[in-house]
Amino acid sequence: MKAAAGIEARAEPFPWEAAMHVGLCRLRLSSRDFWALTPREFFAMAGSSGPRGEAMERARLEALMRAFPDGT
Repeated sequence: MKAAAGIEARAEPFPWEAAMHVGLCRLRLSSRDFWALTPREFFAMAGSSGPRGEAMERARLEALMRAFPDGT
């Protein structure tokens, strides 16, 4: 709809630095394996394809903070 309003739509650049960090550092893939992945395979391995859990409610967070204080 932006085009109809006369506003130029611009796509955000792909976050290569973040994707490479996850693939090469966190998942410890070889560069060959990283570059051979399809985007769907990468997102499945990185945990981005499944359903997300619900956000924690404030009362639960406070209960955890009381149970596991960090000394502050």
